[in-house]
Amino acid sequence: MEPRAGEPKELRRGWTTGTCATAAAKAAFSALAGAGFPDPVTVSLPRGGTVSLKLADARLGDDDVFAAVVKDAGDDPDVTHGCRVEVLVRRGPPGSGIVFRAGEGVGTVTRAGLPVPPGEPAINPGPRAMITTALEEVAASTGMPADVVVTVGIENGEAIARKTWNPRLGIVGGLSILGTTGIVVPFSCSAWIHSIHRGVDVARAAGLAHVAASTGSTSEAAVQARYRLPDFALLDMGDFAGGTLKYLRAHPIPRLSLAGGFAKLTKLAQGGLDLHSSRNPMRPDALGAFLHAAGAPDELVAKAAQANTALELLQEADRIGFPLAARVAARAREVAQETVGPAVAVEVLVYDRKGKEIGWAPGWS
Repeated sequence: MEPRAGEPKELRRGWTTGTCATAAAKAAFSALAGAGFPDPVTVSLPRGGTVSLKLADARLGDDDVFAAVVKDAGDDPDVTHGCRVEVLVRRGPPGSGIVFRAGEGVGTVTRAGLPVPPGEPAINPGPRAMITTALEEVAASTGMPADVVVTVGIENGEAIARKTWNPRLGIVGGLSILGTTGIVVPFSCSAWIHSIHRGVDVARAAGLAHVAASTGSTSEAAVQARYRLPDFALLDMGDFAGGTLKYLRAHPIPRLSLAGGFAKLTKLAQGGLDLHSSRNPMRPDALGAFLHAAGAPDELVAKAAQANTALELLQEADRIGFPLAARVAARAREVAQETVGPAVAVEVLVYDRKGKEIGWAPGWS
């Protein structure tokens, strides 16, 4: 049913790279076992239900079988939307089971701390389990043992991976095959949050005692230069302060530098853990109350109710000589420290749009 005028359109869900790889692998193994290519091919999802995906390509070779599925991420702005997920299946030695390989465009893990160990293809446990289940279904129906080598690739995956966290996480040569549920929920930003968590895991596995979480590239470059941190100590937090801090609470690293622009960190100072402008807009009433509690002059408190942007308020504070950025840093640090818990010492650094430090709340001596 079409939405009524003025009603929000229901967003369409999509399928993870893991689901697409499973469909391609199942189709290829079915053909290898002599049962032909099912098209569409139906696969089971980890949390129940099934999905049927069409094949984009299918070819029988002399010793192997190839199949491909084009990823549909639904209405999510997924970097892999429209990519061809390609799988080549060939027979393995009797009793070898299912062996996974990285094809062109799929990365290889080189650092500890990720869900699969160094040297393995970047095919996460969830997709591996999905593919295993699908191939075992084919084996049961055809009588052919699932002793096969499954090589998963993504067309143009190496180029696309440069837009992701993979190089920083130590995944070289391409993308990761991901998916816990098999489903892409539009604008859930699950891939981003997943990358933050994996970044923490890699830093912990490397024994780092200090990481930096930043809201954007300018603050990230500034805090990296300040402490000369390696790339894998940098967490691209974006708007997900809550997701970052709560994961660090459960998986602590001794020191956290939380860096960002004034507007984003003002939201954190107001108690918001989602820093996105539409989901957590600047609230003049809360900002005015914050300024009053911080000892701001009455004229600046009054300005909070009229300011269109946080930057406008900051400029007014600079004009009258009130250290607003420092007060925001101090309050944001309190919120962050309370959220992350006592095992992580937090400092907050506020930067302007050119990367100049304008506020700092230290977290350790």
